[in-house]
Amino acid sequence: MIRFEKVTKRYQDGTSAIRSINLEIKEGEFFVIIGPSGCGKTTLLKMMNRLIELSDGTIFVDDKKISDYNIHELRWNMGYVLQQIALFPHMTIEENIAIVPELKKWSNEKIRQRTDELMEMVGLPPEKYRGRKPKELSGGQQQRVGVIRALASDPGILLMDEPFSALDPISREKLQDDILELQRKINKTIIFVTHDMQEAIKLGDRICLMKDGEIVQVGTPKEIINRPVNDFVRDFVGTQSVTVKENVQLENIIDQLITTQCPSPSAVTIPASALLREALILLTEHEQLSVEKEGQIIGTITRQTALKFMADGLQEGGQGNG
Repeated sequence: MIRFEKVTKRYQDGTSAIRSINLEIKEGEFFVIIGPSGCGKTTLLKMMNRLIELSDGTIFVDDKKISDYNIHELRWNMGYVLQQIALFPHMTIEENIAIVPELKKWSNEKIRQRTDELMEMVGLPPEKYRGRKPKELSGGQQQRVGVIRALASDPGILLMDEPFSALDPISREKLQDDILELQRKINKTIIFVTHDMQEAIKLGDRICLMKDGEIVQVGTPKEIINRPVNDFVRDFVGTQSVTVKENVQLENIIDQLITTQCPSPSAVTIPASALLREALILLTEHEQLSVEKEGQIIGTITRQTALKFMADGLQEGGQGNG
């Protein structure tokens, strides 16, 4: 879907923001780019839609060089969501969403239908919200409009640059849940930049961890947590390890949590897709949990195994901060 071949970005002062990156992002994938400030993650994102031109190498979209696309065609196929929502304040919500479809000369009926469909998807009833101005919406509601505006012309790719980082924790978690639910419905290729490992673990099918303009590791959340390639990755995860581990799905850490002992008859069943924090809450009242996947009990979690796992996270976090 999107392929980077030896892509480099150098500025006139000689600074290299991106250093000979090779990367492939699959169609329909939720791909998260993460790393410390200044590592090049936003530059990498902006090179995809040519907001920043690359210095060397080639980026392909659907096996075609991005330089061979008409720039408007390229950007119309890439919805773009920023941290700064940038809704036009003098325009209604409906008018904000309709901008690109109007540029593409969609009919008024098609635009209205698409606008209503998207607003319903993110819990903003169109009859209530389409005529409002952005200032009449909360920050979380404005960001939802920013997301669906980027999706209005049905692009194949959605670029998201730290879109939730300015929101309060409750709104942020709700929008994370919303974007996952939305992705299940629309199945777009999403490239999502964040500095928050918890967010990356929760959202990403795969995670790309960067440092100093280079890729350090690409892998699933399970691979990043369980098989870090070096101390930088281990420390980067470790500094946020307790929060991260609480929000990991059980199936991603199953090997470290599950005992082979037979569950007691009173053991409560929990799905393998549940988060560790959900298991921890249940373990305050129950000694054991049976973990179920595809109708089969695959093992047992006890208070002891869960506490040991969290304690290991605290120890790693302490080492990473040292």
